[in-house]
Amino acid sequence: MPVISVQHSDISIISVNGQDYISLTDMANAKNDESRAADIIKNWLRNRYTIELLGTWELIHNPDFKVVEFDHFRMQAGLPNFVLSASEWIERTHAIGIIVRKGRYGGTYAVRDLAFEFGTAISVAFKLYLIEEFQRLKEEEQKLVGWSAKRELAKINYRIHTDAIKRNLLPPQITPKQASLIYADEADVLNIAMFGMTAKQWRESHPEDKGNIRDYASVNELICLSNMENLNAIFIADSLPQPERLKRLNRIAIEQMRILTQADGRKLLK
Repeated sequence: MPVISVQHSDISIISVNGQDYISLTDMANAKNDESRAADIIKNWLRNRYTIELLGTWELIHNPDFKVVEFDHFRMQAGLPNFVLSASEWIERTHAIGIIVRKGRYGGTYAVRDLAFEFGTAISVAFKLYLIEEFQRLKEEEQKLVGWSAKRELAKINYRIHTDAIKRNLLPPQITPKQASLIYADEADVLNIAMFGMTAKQWRESHPEDKGNIRDYASVNELICLSNMENLNAIFIADSLPQPERLKRLNRIAIEQMRILTQADGRKLLK
């Protein structure tokens, strides 16, 4: 479960049906007074502006929202004797913008838009830091997704490539060490065609970097590399000598990267 730190307070985030919910309970606990978190949330919910905010969000995002119950709460909001809990709001209106969880990660949670507004109940500074930290978390998640996507691209035709090597290039009697050298040699055929260097040459020129040359490739380079794995498998099956395969793959890499780069450029111009 992701946790962000806002003014030295840990704020939990859970995902429900692909939607991020931020812990209002953790946020309320960050308030520097003796108030209980549940009381802070209730005081926020009894405010007329809050009811308008919650109801409007539900009208936009929730087709099952009970408008009649919302109107009832809206008329009562702000009166001295009006009290509303998160559970009651959810039960009476079928709201989805706020959820209540029990157990280890128990508490009251709200979707991003509503949680940001609740941040004002803590302090204006808290709200702004909350938005900043949440955006930072989302950016880090996108980087992780991008990295995973890149690795999956690199694996698309890996099995086809290694199977072609096994069927056509490995002698009948060979040790595992000898086989690994042949696989590595063919991998370097692709590396040279794509990047202009072997895996060893890249490691020697990038001693501070972790991983390998493909970990630092762009998405376009990995798309091209995946295509070349498939093509090299065909060339191997056709018994083309390695020098000839390397020349062909290099020409293909240059042409495909030109096309992919131009496609990216057109997309950016739109």
